[in-house]
Amino acid sequence: MKKSTVALCVVIVLSMAACGKRMKPLVATPISTAQADSMERARQQAVDDSLRAIRERELERERERERQAALLVAAQEAEAIALITGTVYFEYDQAALSAESRATLDAKIPALQARPAFRVRITGHTDERGSSEYNLALGLRRAAELKAYLVANGIDATRIDISSMGEERPAVAGSAESAWAQNRRAEFVQVTDEP
Repeated sequence: MKKSTVALCVVIVLSMAACGKRMKPLVATPISTAQADSMERARQQAVDDSLRAIRERELERERERERQAALLVAAQEAEAIALITGTVYFEYDQAALSAESRATLDAKIPALQARPAFRVRITGHTDERGSSEYNLALGLRRAAELKAYLVANGIDATRIDISSMGEERPAVAGSAESAWAQNRRAEFVQVTDEP
């Protein structure tokens, strides 16, 4: 096998010699200044495009972080407002605060303190039992009790308005204890200054 390989090589060399051609070594072809400038501009454009794409991705990530932070702040604010405007319930024919009512108010206080411009209207309600005049007065006593508790715990009295609807706007229709219990309440509503 060795002899056949050597013979083949000899045949190739002789064939090339007979043709009078020589194999030229590969040499780098020089490029013009214009070509070099064009290649450099293309390389720089590719680098610039890559850097621009990286900056755009970073800006998009930053915008997404800001959007997520704003959503979190909005959710926290909505939660605080829902807490502040939560309803307080009363026992039959009572304006005195129960332990549960005090706990509800105690939860409202930090949210109110953190929002010094937030104003609220407390409207007292009653169930349908009793005269209209009595129920209006009872609703007002309930609202006044709640305001007094908040003021005693550091909330500025000028931020709190009170009113009474008596039995006029029941939360639940019906003449049973289950309905009456939900109608004996005080509602908190945010007050905004009209322009």
